[in-house]
Amino acid sequence: MRKTSLVSTIALMTALYGCGDAQKTDTAQLKSEPTEMSSEPINEDIGDLFAGVEAATTGDANADKLLAPYEGPYQGVPHFDEMNLDGLKAALEAGMEKSLAEVDAIANNPEPPTFANTIIALEKTGDELGRVFTYWGIWSSNMSSPEFRAIQGEMSPKLSEFQSKINQNDKLFQRVKTVYESDVMGDLRPDQQRLVWLTYDGFASNGATLDGAEKMRYAEINKRLATLHTDFANNVLADEEGYVTYINADQLGGLPESFIKAAAAAAESRERAGEYAITNTRSSMDPFLTYSDERDLRETVWRTYYSRGDNGDQHDNNAIIAEILQLRDERVKLLGYENYAAWRLQNRMAKTPDRALDLMEAVWPAATARVAEEVAEMQAIVDAEGGDFEIAPWDYRYYMEKVRQDKYDLDSDEVKQYLQLDKLRDAMFFVAGELFNFNFTPINDGSVPVWHEDVKVWEVTDKTSGKHIGVWYLDPFARPGKSSGAWATGYRSHDTLDGVEKSVLSSNNSNFIKGAPGEPVLISWDDATTYFHEFGHALHALSSNVDYPTLNSGVRDYTEFQSQLLERWLPTDQVIDNYLVHHETGEPIPDALVAKIKAASTFNQGFSTTEYLASALVDMRYHMSDPTGIDPDSFERETLAELGMPDEIVMRHRSPHFGHIFSGEGYSAGYYGYMWADVLTADAAEAFAEAPGGFYDKDVAKSLVDNLFRVRNSIDPADAYLKFRGREARIEALMRDRGFPLPDTDSSEN
Repeated sequence: MRKTSLVSTIALMTALYGCGDAQKTDTAQLKSEPTEMSSEPINEDIGDLFAGVEAATTGDANADKLLAPYEGPYQGVPHFDEMNLDGLKAALEAGMEKSLAEVDAIANNPEPPTFANTIIALEKTGDELGRVFTYWGIWSSNMSSPEFRAIQGEMSPKLSEFQSKINQNDKLFQRVKTVYESDVMGDLRPDQQRLVWLTYDGFASNGATLDGAEKMRYAEINKRLATLHTDFANNVLADEEGYVTYINADQLGGLPESFIKAAAAAAESRERAGEYAITNTRSSMDPFLTYSDERDLRETVWRTYYSRGDNGDQHDNNAIIAEILQLRDERVKLLGYENYAAWRLQNRMAKTPDRALDLMEAVWPAATARVAEEVAEMQAIVDAEGGDFEIAPWDYRYYMEKVRQDKYDLDSDEVKQYLQLDKLRDAMFFVAGELFNFNFTPINDGSVPVWHEDVKVWEVTDKTSGKHIGVWYLDPFARPGKSSGAWATGYRSHDTLDGVEKSVLSSNNSNFIKGAPGEPVLISWDDATTYFHEFGHALHALSSNVDYPTLNSGVRDYTEFQSQLLERWLPTDQVIDNYLVHHETGEPIPDALVAKIKAASTFNQGFSTTEYLASALVDMRYHMSDPTGIDPDSFERETLAELGMPDEIVMRHRSPHFGHIFSGEGYSAGYYGYMWADVLTADAAEAFAEAPGGFYDKDVAKSLVDNLFRVRNSIDPADAYLKFRGREARIEALMRDRGFPLPDTDSSEN
């Protein structure tokens, strides 16, 4: 996990889908000039403040290895080849003890509080614990096991208690508050002012202002939530691992050869040679539902996937959801908020739940109207084929593919023949070079340890100067114990706290189905888009030029913007012409096929927009409602009915497996943020489209990197976007992008 600050590290690591928690921006204090960052490394002197704090050691070689500074090249890299689960508990306990001692040293400092001895001192705490969390994150997301999950269940409440001890340390909070309210704030650089405010708000928004019984209850709630979040995530993972649909050779009708080979390999790895395994993950479910001619099997696979966490057994998540919602509501009521959503969105770009709802509800009618059109087109094919049924959710992908082929003469499997995973990775490197001036060089000498043989690493340097930027890890393939989906994370972020610029350690993780030995991995256009998306997160981290760890944190409905924007470079001519080549012949993708892809760019937007919005709207309604006595199954069903959810579609993430909002708090009451960010994305993409050099225009690219990537959270996102675009983003760009009619509104700004 990249270091942010001690007070936020635990929250980030205990949320599977968290990428950094948003912080409130006090516009009265900070909405001023754009942030100016130092051009030289800084090293604020805090003297011998930590001189009496003993090093974090355990006497256990396995634990001490997890605590130890990174070693080797590139300013040191994690010891992934030596990580041993036997040392995890002891390392966590030693790291927490050391961190609390550092915090106490700051809190009990007899000197008056200053920016250096309080705010900067906090930035310098928790290094050992941060390193332990790097390994925790790998065990949690990339190689989970029953043994790890037992440790996770035991330690999550203890980690929550540890966090509460910091958040509720009144001496510490009073020192932070004194700096925040002092006249010195006016003498600090804008990024330093923002750091002070983020630190102050990190305490104030998490119970530091409470007293007595309320403070104790706040900590108790957090402790219980830590257990519930962990249980929720582990239940979903158990259903993903425990439910596999096996089919035989007579049931392969319609499936592409590449999928058949991957399914055979998946079955063989599960000691079911001769069969074909449809695993309970999106990367397996989605292509099966798209191509399989077996309608009964499509229904089976669909029900298995969308029933994760909802099977009425020991892994059922409904009771957990109900308790999570009740505890979240109780906790924010202690802080004086009307509901959880109001507390969560105060520090997002949206600011209020109503503004987030306004955006989603402006798009919803156009999305569902498009679904009706899509269903009519599909039903016409069913009827023409003599089918005696109406389109059901397990039919949608299958018949949409038929519509695609009929309407655009576009065969998704034909497109896949030109989408080789390795070639797409090279395309991403090309884009990074053109926009960010980055160069990626593979590291093949074994000097950078990895946690699995599939993981590869690259050094990232500046193309012009050769200056080292960081190291990029890629873990591309699905396997048992690995969380489904795709995500980005990091193991060290940029800062200059020690007087030198930190080398960034960034990672991308996917769940592509590994092909048979020697066979290229071919992926869908949608998966290629996701590949670019997650790489955008990595580029955001690698671009950082901030001085302080906390300023690498993100505002949730803004941080998705950078990654969503990078998706726009996949269909550019430079990528298509040079990297989309046939896996057998090496011939470039034909112009006619490219034309079909671009003509179909708004195809299926009814389905994709509606399934996403349904999840985002249900998330927001959950966290705006009184959760007393809530039954998640009924709430989900009734909310969707009230919205007018089409029968042919389900939520992208049904509540019992909605890990974004229930396995942690990274996206809770914030799943709407993908659409908020997509408004920014569509608007920014038009800035490139209008430029003389198009998507590779050097001036626009420089402005993008300087104003929206390098500054991270050192400036209010709204101000950052204004500096890039000269105005706020407009929803019309999103509607044009999706081929929807423009909304009837006088106000077009986000």
